[in-house]
Amino acid sequence: MISLTDVTRSFPARHTGAELLALEGMSLSVAAGEVVAVVGPSGCGKTTLLELVCGLQRPDAGSVVSAPAVLMAQRDLLLPWLSAADNAALTLRLHGHSRAQARAAVEPWFERLGLRGFERARTHELSGGMRQRVSFLRTLLSGKPVLALDEPFAALDALTRAEMQQWLARALADARPQRTVLLVTHDVEEAVLLGDRVVVLSPRPGRVVLDLPVELDRPRARTDSRVVALRARALAALGVRA
Repeated sequence: MISLTDVTRSFPARHTGAELLALEGMSLSVAAGEVVAVVGPSGCGKTTLLELVCGLQRPDAGSVVSAPAVLMAQRDLLLPWLSAADNAALTLRLHGHSRAQARAAVEPWFERLGLRGFERARTHELSGGMRQRVSFLRTLLSGKPVLALDEPFAALDALTRAEMQQWLARALADARPQRTVLLVTHDVEEAVLLGDRVVVLSPRPGRVVLDLPVELDRPRARTDSRVVALRARALAALGVRA
């Protein structure tokens, strides 16, 4: 479903004009239906990786092959003049559905995602977690088989983040057809709780230093000794003592 082979990507440094390597020799494969969580130090090219997969950037060297992918950015990017339902239905409208058709398609999802009663709410009336659910629903309804999620819960408080991790695990399990997911996060525990694999990147330029299978049934408890052990292995690969 996704294949990157010996990918290199660089950018001009703002002040010096020299080339700044974001990724170098990056190789990664993701099978259909997998949830792969990517962690790494700040600036190691995680967002660049997602944008390459989505076709928003091209590699300087190497190859990127992916089924059609859609990016969910860190910020929810909801339009404040639209209702929650119309925000969620935006990709359907862009694909030619009428407003009535789009709203009808969105309505059953609002109940499934715990948003029933907020269809007509404006963005300022929604909590941070609700806004992220609307943003995720808009991403899901794009119809693309690959979902590229860029730290979707980074801006949330710890309690809401934990709730949203549980919610996302259920939402991905319930989504049909099943989607392939590339999830970037700076939270190693989140990666272990949500991913079928955890891929650890090196400091810039980013390359894979650990590809860690997570062979645990869902839902996963953060207090499970196996989760704790996998988290420790990923942290060790990052050079952090658990």
